[in-house]
Amino acid sequence: MRSVTGLRERVAHTIERYRMVSPGQTVGVAVSGGADSVCLLHVLRELEYRIAVLHLNHGLRGAESDEDEAFVAGMAGQLGLPMIARRVNLEDRGGNLEESARAARQAFYAEAIAQGKVDCVAVGHTRSDQAETVLFRLLRGAGTAGLAGIRPVTRESIIRPLLEVHRSETEQYLRDRDVVWRTDSTNASARFARNRIRRNLLPQLEREWNPQLADGLANMADWAQAEETYWESEIDRLATGALVEREGSILVRVSRLTDLPLAVARRLVRRAIQCAKGDTRAIEFDHVERILKIALATAGTGRVQVPGLDIVRSFDWMRFTIAGAHRPEPGYKVEITVPGAVQLPGMKSAVYLELIEKSETSGSERCVYNSDVGCLDWGSLSGRLVFRNWHPGDQYQPIGKTGPIKVKTLFQQARIPLWERGRWPILIHNGSIGWVRGFGAAAGLAAHAGSKVILRIREDSL
Repeated sequence: MRSVTGLRERVAHTIERYRMVSPGQTVGVAVSGGADSVCLLHVLRELEYRIAVLHLNHGLRGAESDEDEAFVAGMAGQLGLPMIARRVNLEDRGGNLEESARAARQAFYAEAIAQGKVDCVAVGHTRSDQAETVLFRLLRGAGTAGLAGIRPVTRESIIRPLLEVHRSETEQYLRDRDVVWRTDSTNASARFARNRIRRNLLPQLEREWNPQLADGLANMADWAQAEETYWESEIDRLATGALVEREGSILVRVSRLTDLPLAVARRLVRRAIQCAKGDTRAIEFDHVERILKIALATAGTGRVQVPGLDIVRSFDWMRFTIAGAHRPEPGYKVEITVPGAVQLPGMKSAVYLELIEKSETSGSERCVYNSDVGCLDWGSLSGRLVFRNWHPGDQYQPIGKTGPIKVKTLFQQARIPLWERGRWPILIHNGSIGWVRGFGAAAGLAAHAGSKVILRIREDSL
């Protein structure tokens, strides 16, 4: 066991090692009234940081919760520190109480930071908490990301200066200074899994297997955190080119997953999930493996549903979308004038229709055979021209084909993903299909060597 006399120095070292606080910043110290948070408050005050006390009354223990709030307020007053307090009623929220309490705390801390009342929030997680967290996640089958445990610093500006200090040391620190603290009665309840690990499982493992298990588990977290930090930078670099954000979904080419080593592919899948839904909570090993399975399948289609997400494969692409976010594409029908331009509904591009006389350009012949644009014989057109989206069952005879063919068949041959088809533009002339994006003009309307005026259709991104 480390000496208690070095506790303050170790906290100072942890703050410096992880660059938790910059000069002049105000640290919000989350104080519940328990030994760890009270110790944290006193240590940071001894280290002469600028401090504000934060306290959230969850209201779960009735009068006991109110007494905790009064205790923390009294302590803040004695120390001459400002206090920011809030009360919430978690019983009205339903669901998992631990998760609800955690979400309420995070919202409270985030608001204090956003309002400029504090620059970061220090919470009292100790090395003992780290060991319990790693063991808990190990029992649930976590990967290395989970075994990294509690992070010293988070992106939300939460810091944990006590991560190199055991729980027993915080209590001894307070006893040596005659500082009192409060004990949360729920810490003795076997209702919560963490309490069972803390009070029963971990002590038993230390007695029967390894007296230094808590330190070993905490060291495992430190090791895993370094590994994860490295991998995060690597996946940041890889994701920049591999993941495509489009209309609220994340797209990734199947080949980008299948060509990667398995360890990297798994991490890229987790990053795609994180980008699509904002986190990877409730995502387990099996979810990632099922996603990779449809990527590796010879069939060009597949679907996996994981907590909060719907993942669909269509040919060469996979799409990660919030569950229920995508509804069937609404149809559209837009009459156009020539020459002119139109932005079709739901598309980030405009379609331009231009009239070109052969005498105007020596390049008009190239237009006829250029598959990147659509060229129709203006002399063969009469009546209204209308753009509409693709309808199931649509068929026409493209130039170069010997007979009608379903547009769906053309989609399949061109490996057009399912989610891109609903708004696919089609030009209707006198009730029949005259042109389809990507597949060109209908054979009877296509520009030819004798065309005097050509209607050119092109599409440009906005």
